[in-house]
Amino acid sequence: MNVTDPLFGIHGQALELRSQRLALLASNIANAATPGFKARDLDFRKALDGIGDATRYRVPVQSSLDGNTVELATEQAQFAENAVQYRTTLAFLNGRVGTIMAALKGGE
Repeated sequence: MNVTDPLFGIHGQALELRSQRLALLASNIANAATPGFKARDLDFRKALDGIGDATRYRVPVQSSLDGNTVELATEQAQFAENAVQYRTTLAFLNGRVGTIMAALKGGE
């Protein structure tokens, strides 16, 4: 299944962007104890609209002495929320594929 196929519309692109965001958030979580690490996130709307670079640095609520901007609770919450959105988009695409397959089999 090629999720960038026009048949899937914006949902294919959304799935790809949610996957990229999961990777960014996972990197943030993995580097929570790395001095000087700057947490990054993906501006989903900006990325979906294709406007410039949608990756941005997260601004922490409270600064760390070692320069690390990862706030673990925030990253975990964002990761969980994005994972739910990823699964929802994937379920929609799977339903779409099922509908197409049923239509093709009905035409035989």
